[in-house]
Amino acid sequence: MTDPSEEDLLHEVQELNEQIQELQSSLMQTQKLSSVGALASSTTHEFNNILTTVINYAKMGLRHKDEKTRVKAFEKILAAGQRASKITCGMLSYARQQGNRQEPTDVVQLVKSVMVLVEKDLQMNRIQWQTDYLGHPEANLNAGQIQQVLVNLVVNARQAMGERGQLFITVRSNLEENWAEVSVRDTGSGIPADKLRNIFKPFYTTKEADEQGQGGTGLGLALCKDIIDGHEGRIRVESAMGKGTTFTLKFPLLREIPQLENAEEIREAG
Repeated sequence: MTDPSEEDLLHEVQELNEQIQELQSSLMQTQKLSSVGALASSTTHEFNNILTTVINYAKMGLRHKDEKTRVKAFEKILAAGQRASKITCGMLSYARQQGNRQEPTDVVQLVKSVMVLVEKDLQMNRIQWQTDYLGHPEANLNAGQIQQVLVNLVVNARQAMGERGQLFITVRSNLEENWAEVSVRDTGSGIPADKLRNIFKPFYTTKEADEQGQGGTGLGLALCKDIIDGHEGRIRVESAMGKGTTFTLKFPLLREIPQLENAEEIREAG
């Protein structure tokens, strides 16, 4: 039997690389669907609330004949329908299989789209959350992939906190170092110092799966790091036992979008 030629070896390497890319893509999609599962209970609860609103105001509109009351009923039904549409579109966009294309992205709007997906989950677990927009950066991103990273970090933070925890998400433009930055800080249990160096390794985990079987696989943070590395960005973590954990994402800054006043949004636990 003759030894394989250099051309044959190169062909085999190419095939193996293609298989690795396919497996990575499948793994990323599986992890994304897992995070959708983590939000399913809260999303179902929210849709039940929306349907209750629609039914009650529809009954009111049918029962009352005066125009003012019926207009109010229609307005409430319209608002509830728009809320449902916003959630559905957000979930479908998030769950959809996407390629690797990166394009100029408004980081503030990206974070707001993530909060649409997770806010009910936070409210159901009595988590108070606050977003601060200290600038309005634009970066070259794959929006779906960065959404996946942020949803994963938020779900991890919620799982690390008991009821009445606090979550702080901050977007800033680091003009001195030319970074667009997003930080996710929680008031959870924290991560032991001796484990911090390993949290981005595949299959390494510091927690057990929750009651819904979510988490505990050790894949989430490893995939997050792969995604950030693919954007030529950085992911940093700081943690203190009993005080909480902060993850900071950094992406090469394209530009600072002008004419945005510093904004702060605070949501109380539901």
